[in-house]
Amino acid sequence: MNLKKIFSIGLVGLAALGLAACGGGAKNKDAASDDKKILVVASPAPHAEILEAAKPILKKEGYDLEVKIVNDYVTPNKLVFDGDADANFFQHTPYLDKFNKENNENLVSVGNVHIEPMALYSKKYKSIKDLPNDAVVYASTNPAEVGRFIDLFVKNGLMKIKDGVDPVDAQLKDIVENPKNIQIKTEIAPELLVQTYNNDEGDAVIINSNFAIDAKLSPVKDSIALEDSESPYANLIAVRPADKDSEKIKALIKVLQGDEIQKFIKDKYKDGSVIPAK
Repeated sequence: MNLKKIFSIGLVGLAALGLAACGGGAKNKDAASDDKKILVVASPAPHAEILEAAKPILKKEGYDLEVKIVNDYVTPNKLVFDGDADANFFQHTPYLDKFNKENNENLVSVGNVHIEPMALYSKKYKSIKDLPNDAVVYASTNPAEVGRFIDLFVKNGLMKIKDGVDPVDAQLKDIVENPKNIQIKTEIAPELLVQTYNNDEGDAVIINSNFAIDAKLSPVKDSIALEDSESPYANLIAVRPADKDSEKIKALIKVLQGDEIQKFIKDKYKDGSVIPAK
């Protein structure tokens, strides 16, 4: 047997093992690094603002939080579902449930952070009760929020829905009393409702508070009707099921529900346009 050949083969084998070990070490290092990075997709305001306040707190705990801002209501769930982000922060439970059902997805909530009371705005009227007969009210195309729009009118005595219908699930067909024949038009994309208001279209516009705040509108001071603080539409952190018990996601929700961030929310949004979830 050729000893020289055997020795050469041995060296090659050792080198291969060494490279494999180095490669494995690099992968392990990358994995460990990824475990300390948290990418969250969020709406600009107040979601991204809240996350920015959470960055230094998470940094002290060894986590680097990166915030990717998105303006629509579809991309954030797609990015998380596809594994291109760790979590998103822009939606409430009724929307998440409907999105999962309609898109055959299975994202889950790991906890609520805050509530943004939805509001009705008008350049023509000072109160919701001033709306005339046959008033046209523009609202979001988001089907998960139709009940929310209706409930705003129900609680102000302008509409009634069928007995036994949960306000969260109510649809326009469930309205049984509407003395002023108010027309709710669900035909404007959520991100375009501020523009609809600025253009003075219709008699009033229902605007999600995240878009209102981003446009410097105060849901408390500028609206003619405001959802109450008992709203079931708390904004949550959504993740893939496999990630809900990961250490970094646990750290994220712990900070967002912690005293420092809850105080930040109360201090920054003193007018009540954003309130900590109960």
